Amino acid sequence: MTFLLPVLVASLALVNPTVAQSVDGSKYNSPTAGPPSSYFAAATSIPVAALKSAAAKASTAAKDATYPINNSGGAAKVTIHSDWSKFSEGAAFVWVADMDVDCDGIDYKCKGNQDGQSETNFGALAAYEVPWIVIPDKFGTTYQSVLPGNNVGAVICDGKMFYGIYGDSDGDDPEVIGEASWLMARTCFPNDDLNGNAGHGSVDVTYILFTGKDSVLPSSALNKNYITDFSTLRSMGDSLMGSLAKNLGLSGGSETSTTTGSAPTTTCSWSGHCLGASCSTENDCSDDFVCTSGKCANP
Repeated sequence: MTFLLPVLVASLALVNPTVAQSVDGSKYNSPTAGPPSSYFAAATSIPVAALKSAAAKASTAAKDATYPINNSGGAAKVTIHSDWSKFSEGAAFVWVADMDVDCDGIDYKCKGNQDGQSETNFGALAAYEVPWIVIPDKFGTTYQSVLPGNNVGAVICDGKMFYGIYGDSDGDDPEVIGEASWLMARTCFPNDDLNGNAGHGSVDVTYILFTGKDSVLPSSALNKNYITDFSTLRSMGDSLMGSLAKNLGLSGGSETSTTTGSAPTTTCSWSGHCLGASCSTENDCSDDFVCTSGKCANP
């Protein structure tokens, strides 16, 4: 009868796949064998396309919020928006930028990293194991009361959403925006060989960073080097993102329509919300379309 225990354990793993997401981070600290993307991917119920469309329409600049995407002269500038920062639940800052690779922390010698540091802002995280995003140091200082560190955040890249934490800041001169850890960047763009000296240059990645103490990943789910419980990261991310979507009047999965009426014939990034679709607010319309007289229209 000794076979019953392993059979029971295997059965529980099938019923509750999050069991496998409590990990020994050191076993994933490899440039080619980090945690699988499923460990920190958003649930299919999250309206990813709708959130991306809503983020593109954010227009209220936060304080100390505009930064270049790199330190070369003439680089494009990106502004962090505070339109979503006053919600009682799911409050967040949002911006759209490129994605360079940050390897600070214990993996600071990653491929192509010429100026890495052995520590990150709130420890010495492993860039190969922890999905994190980076914000400019000045912005982090300005909003440290609501961004104490290790806040849960998310990126939308190539049509997918992945959760991570605010794990580091950029203190270059000038400070730049649009960075994420090795794991996050290479999960977003797995075929591009992103590294410390080669990033994703297009300004098409949406960053969402939740604010307040309730958005901070607890110490029971991470230590100074690794995330140890990815199920907590995912559950917090889904809960916060669900609240944000509700506040914005969005619902359902990434392909679910929140409007009524016939679907438009024009294609766009959010099916069912293109030119001519019925709408109540601009958040019901994809891309740059606006809501005019109950229909999504060109601006």
